[in-house]
Amino acid sequence: MFYAANTSRVALCIAAAAALPLGAARAAPPPLSVPISSTGPDGAQGYSGFISSLDRTNFLLGDLFGVRSQLSKYGISLAIQETSEVLGNATGGARRGLDYDGLTQAILQLDTQRAFGWYGGLFNVSALQIHGRNLSADNLLSLQTASGIEADRSTRLWELWYDQKMLPEDRLDIKVGQQSVDQEFIVTPNGAYFVNTMFGWPMVPSADLPGGGPAYPLSDLGVRLRWRPVNPLAILVGVFAGNPAPTTQGDPQKADGSGTSFATNGGTLTFVELQYTYPALGSMVYPGEESPLGHTYRLGAWFDSERFNDLRLDTDGGSLASPYSTGVPQQHHGDFSLYAVADQMLWRAAANPNRSVSMFGRVMDTPQGDRNLIDFSANAGVVYHNPVTNRPDDTLAIGMGYAHVSSQAAAYDRDVAAYNLTVAPSGYFPVRSSETYVEATYQYQLHPWWQLQPDAQYVFNPGGGIASPDAPGHRVTNEFVLGLRTNVLF
Repeated sequence: MFYAANTSRVALCIAAAAALPLGAARAAPPPLSVPISSTGPDGAQGYSGFISSLDRTNFLLGDLFGVRSQLSKYGISLAIQETSEVLGNATGGARRGLDYDGLTQAILQLDTQRAFGWYGGLFNVSALQIHGRNLSADNLLSLQTASGIEADRSTRLWELWYDQKMLPEDRLDIKVGQQSVDQEFIVTPNGAYFVNTMFGWPMVPSADLPGGGPAYPLSDLGVRLRWRPVNPLAILVGVFAGNPAPTTQGDPQKADGSGTSFATNGGTLTFVELQYTYPALGSMVYPGEESPLGHTYRLGAWFDSERFNDLRLDTDGGSLASPYSTGVPQQHHGDFSLYAVADQMLWRAAANPNRSVSMFGRVMDTPQGDRNLIDFSANAGVVYHNPVTNRPDDTLAIGMGYAHVSSQAAAYDRDVAAYNLTVAPSGYFPVRSSETYVEATYQYQLHPWWQLQPDAQYVFNPGGGIASPDAPGHRVTNEFVLGLRTNVLF
């Protein structure tokens, strides 16, 4: 299974403003503002004041018994979020059933100007505690995993970095340290409302990069530069270690179980992304003017200089499926992918700016099918904010994802069938092709700090068409997955 995109996720939405979706998979954590106190409306502390403030604070524990106020004096912000969910497949899959899984995230940030007068600096450290089971691994066997927070059970460091703003109008900033690249690269903000992993960290890098890439719950040492030459445009360049794990063997999460290996023994992973945003940063809407429908377009590419195994051929040029094969795959130097992402607002109610409809689309392609399981993936969807009157923080979202298995992987499947049918003519050896899923989800905001999210997904041709382990001669059948997620910001 591929876990690199799980948060997910997936990631901690810790904005002090509740406008951002709590627990949205793979949403980028923004800098924290000073949290709201748990003091009651009359200024009284204690149980009654705590209860009366629950509808007005962004955190369940408010000022965290005075801890946040004390930390803020030194420019430090703290947030803790628990995401818990139950997911189950009512039909299809290798077997039917349900699993619980959960993620506790903690993030601590220090603003250097508030701390000691140094402008433009931000220090960030975050940690993950992952618990529960994994429905995608246990039951579904799908390529595009059902939840952005599914991962191996562990308590681990996630990110540890320092970011410094430079140049007039903060047109340049540089981030150095342990980073999860899914927080800034290949991002679609509208995709963050969904539960399925692939609306966050997409399928191509999840399947093709070593260890699934430096994305939740993994991260990499590296440097990221962001330059804004003019207001609508931003250029992101990142150079990271080529493999987030210290080895290419086995489960990368177990190879670095604590997130502290800081592996640098492989190649390098380079990202380049061009972003165009409208209205431009700093644009003003004057009284009487209609607010424009915003959009952000992204074009980018990544290149990894590691060595990659051929999916079909051995060192002698024969099929790895052959009983006469050397068993050692051919080696290829480097791998790359191109991608495009679009987020576009389609409509906003004139009388209620909270009510709006947006759409998004994202495509990724790699022409090097000889070393990549997935050579093309895509996501698309529509997000409706404030779909119900008097519920401005609720969101309804419908989307889909698609992943195409490369021709070389499919050719290997055909080789397996050809060599084994002569031995076991009644055997079943499917040839993988593609997998598609659709998802409908609704985020119901009970309080600024508490969100419930019912979710439904349907998966066509799970695993690209793999054989069922419990029913030889049959593929894994289409899957109907139902779930409920809850996010609590402490």
